[in-house]
Amino acid sequence: MPLAAFPKCFLDALVVDHSMTMAEWVDIAATIGVDGVEMYWPTVADLDDAELGDLKRHLERTGLSAPMMCASPDFTKPDPVARREELELYREVLRVAALLGCRYSRVLSGQRRPGVSLDQGIEWAAECIGSLIPDARSLGITLVLENHYKDGYWEWPELAQSAQAFLKLLEGIPESAWFGVNFDPSNAVVAGEDPLELLDSVKERVVTMHASDRYLKDGTAEDLRRREADPQTGYSQLLHHGVIGDGLNDFDAIFHLLRSVDFQGWISIEDGDDPTQGADHLRRSAAFLRTKMTLHGLP
Repeated sequence: MPLAAFPKCFLDALVVDHSMTMAEWVDIAATIGVDGVEMYWPTVADLDDAELGDLKRHLERTGLSAPMMCASPDFTKPDPVARREELELYREVLRVAALLGCRYSRVLSGQRRPGVSLDQGIEWAAECIGSLIPDARSLGITLVLENHYKDGYWEWPELAQSAQAFLKLLEGIPESAWFGVNFDPSNAVVAGEDPLELLDSVKERVVTMHASDRYLKDGTAEDLRRREADPQTGYSQLLHHGVIGDGLNDFDAIFHLLRSVDFQGWISIEDGDDPTQGADHLRRSAAFLRTKMTLHGLP
């Protein structure tokens, strides 16, 4: 069954203080019961091609693959030169993803900046993402647009966070066999919306999924909205990832909907905030998901 893991609880160790190497993360992932490792662009951005080759061989030695590249392009920058730079950076993301053997690469709209209207931001993001589809096709990579909350190192939340905005952006991007949806049920919960309603509206276009379970600690979705008016780098302290199956999402209903459209894609675990319990929580999440995937006949 195609199950991957994203190193959510180890991101600071991998990206900020560099106390963990990618090889060390791969070694952990090899013990938790998954088939692959979802790459996060900042963890590999500084590696040269020889180092990327070493990483791919290390993955192969452990029996893992790198099915997905998780990147956070920011296409809502008002300066057109800055948006072109984001496009060129993302083309490098795609090149590196191909070197690692990735079949999918995440795209986003960008940050919800003050002074940028929703319509304007969606227009810019749709134009940028649409222009990347030929690049992705040439490398054999499918772009996947995520219903997203916020990159962990962004100041402002996602422009297309709400279902309405996400669907409008999706409609503005040309349909292609090389473009689809990465569905994350928890991000719909954070937006104060029903993840099952969103999934039902896009289920035919879902090609990958982030399996996450979040909860709001000492607050509500409305409290989170108020916090977003006073932005901070990273996630709000109200928001926590948890072990998959222990949070707010109904994975039986989610997997039932995915099975109804013969979903064949990768599911990637986004689990945990505490690195001291990270590996154990990932194992528990993987075991839960394996059981549910088998129950619902997912590959």
